[in-house]
Amino acid sequence: MSETNRIENKQELNVDVDIEKEVIAFLNYTEGGLIYIGIDKFGNVRGISDVDSDMLKIKDRIKNNISPSAMGLFDVVSEIREGKELIKIIVAGGTEKPYFKKKFGMTEKGCFIRVGTAAEPMPQGMIEKLFATRTRNSLGKIRSNRQDLTFEQLRIYYEEKGYDLSSQFKKTLELLTEDNNLNYVAYLLADENGTSIKVAKYSGVDRVNLVENNEYGYCSLVKATKSVLDKLDLENKTISQITSKERIDTRLWNAVALREAIINAIIHNDYTREIPPKFEIFSDRLEITSYGGLFDGMTREDFFEGFSLPRNKELMRVFKDLGMVEQLGSGVPRILQAYDKDCFKFSDNYLRMVFPASEKISLSIIGQNAMQVAMQVAMQVTTQVETLLRVFIGEHTRQDLQDRLKLANRENFRKNYLQPALDDQLIELTIPEKPNSSKQKYRLTAKGYSLREKLTTKTPHWHE
Repeated sequence: MSETNRIENKQELNVDVDIEKEVIAFLNYTEGGLIYIGIDKFGNVRGISDVDSDMLKIKDRIKNNISPSAMGLFDVVSEIREGKELIKIIVAGGTEKPYFKKKFGMTEKGCFIRVGTAAEPMPQGMIEKLFATRTRNSLGKIRSNRQDLTFEQLRIYYEEKGYDLSSQFKKTLELLTEDNNLNYVAYLLADENGTSIKVAKYSGVDRVNLVENNEYGYCSLVKATKSVLDKLDLENKTISQITSKERIDTRLWNAVALREAIINAIIHNDYTREIPPKFEIFSDRLEITSYGGLFDGMTREDFFEGFSLPRNKELMRVFKDLGMVEQLGSGVPRILQAYDKDCFKFSDNYLRMVFPASEKISLSIIGQNAMQVAMQVAMQVTTQVETLLRVFIGEHTRQDLQDRLKLANRENFRKNYLQPALDDQLIELTIPEKPNSSKQKYRLTAKGYSLREKLTTKTPHWHE
């Protein structure tokens, strides 16, 4: 493999190899690049004798010798080629240019840029220009409006992966501003925050008839992400087609592409405007919309090639630690294995992914099992519960439901309407881990939706 503007080869890792210089040059390059250890300058595969040791050395050098922090902007992985083991360093273009060697600072000895197939010293004028335009509104630099944040959910997720967050984890995970205040990344990853991700479902091809509107949030972004993944995996039903020879099972959307799209939308969303990503299910498609268009200097071709320019490197680092992200730049190419480029819609402020459903989504698809269960209990529910189900059009507070039913007696509503519906799993809490939360709302379950559909032919009952 010959060297290019995005590929650098090194035969081995030794005292003469300035790995920091090569990484810095790619960090300062728009598209980033790849560094292979174990391939000579002619492109011949030589291999590495002690891959594990060299990988640890490389990670340590990049982590400790480069500024601003490159955490979340690089991967170091092993690769087999021609039967020999290599090291591949994947470097993303950074958003806090110029990057430099800590030892020499922002000087021509410390800053480098990729020119053709070489890492060259960056002219002082370019250094000063890049520093003057350096991104100042990155999440890591924005002070959280709350400084009383806790991180028990994050700690549990790290412990599940075998990591023990030390007392210095806020610094290690870059959750602090330069003056040691908790930053906006910390706010997003904290146990409590004001960010909520919506998953909406419509009965048709437009946004007129909303049948379900779920919110996953007010908690660690990691937990919210897992909830969205679980919800859309549940919605991604398997459609079976029986032929004369075999049974063919097809899901509504490609599962691998769907997961990558969800993660990408959440990690790369621009949270500086406090606009979270949203997920919308229509009868013929799924739309995933994230805020923030392409970075300046990045073309659509760069995007489709998988050139990585993480908008939120701190989030990328955490999600990668937790095994929710694989190699940098692998998400879009994986999506393109299942869907065409036309599925991506770009605007100045948004990126939208549109995945067509393999079959028109109807009640028979999204709620077959729930319908069967609902039919079994349909004759058992009271007219009060029936009436409650009919007034749902999304998510509602307790008071909103009482107002819709025109019920003044709070205890009557709880005892005869709300609690029976909860006990029969026809409705559920939007924040189940905090039943008494002031932000608590209620929504229909799949079982509740199915029962309500069955009851639509009945005459509604209203009770005071």
